[in-house]
Amino acid sequence: MKLTQTDIPDVVLIEPTVYEDERGWFMESFNEQRFHAELQKLGLPIPRPFVQDNHSCSKKGVLRGLHFQRDPHAQGKLVRVVRGAAFDVAVDIRPDSPTFGKWVGVELSAANKRMLWIPEGFAHGFIALEDGTEFLYKTTDYYAKECEGAIRWDDLSLSIDWPKNVQILTSEKDQQADLLNTVTFGRL
Repeated sequence: MKLTQTDIPDVVLIEPTVYEDERGWFMESFNEQRFHAELQKLGLPIPRPFVQDNHSCSKKGVLRGLHFQRDPHAQGKLVRVVRGAAFDVAVDIRPDSPTFGKWVGVELSAANKRMLWIPEGFAHGFIALEDGTEFLYKTTDYYAKECEGAIRWDDLSLSIDWPKNVQILTSEKDQQADLLNTVTFGRL
């Protein structure tokens, strides 16, 4: 597996080693020892163990996010697309971070098999680029409704460059999310 730091160094793009022949292909989608070793090579901290897997399916244009959980149930996420394609975004919401309010976005797809490691302290969202896009991710803490938070996907202060060639469909909850400058990030 190859790990590459993004413009926000704590967010890491992961390209698994894929073995392919006339029969098809094989890859390790997760290996804790290798993942930890590669993070250490980059000087990044080892995350808490993954405790929950989530799987969603979205029509083209569905935008989910920007979601996060506050302490004591903040979540790191290892995300990937297993069917279709998505434009995936992580926003730094760590108030003391030099990259606070900055975002990175990458295309994840079943075809490119790439993954994104998003540590605790980030809001996360994606837009499905194809019908039937299946998104699978591991989290370092359990979902806790009382700790959930969201930032509007179209917050002008973030200036996220979402793909323009899709008609966006969001939930009512995501449409009513807070702006970055009004969100409380502290421990509940």
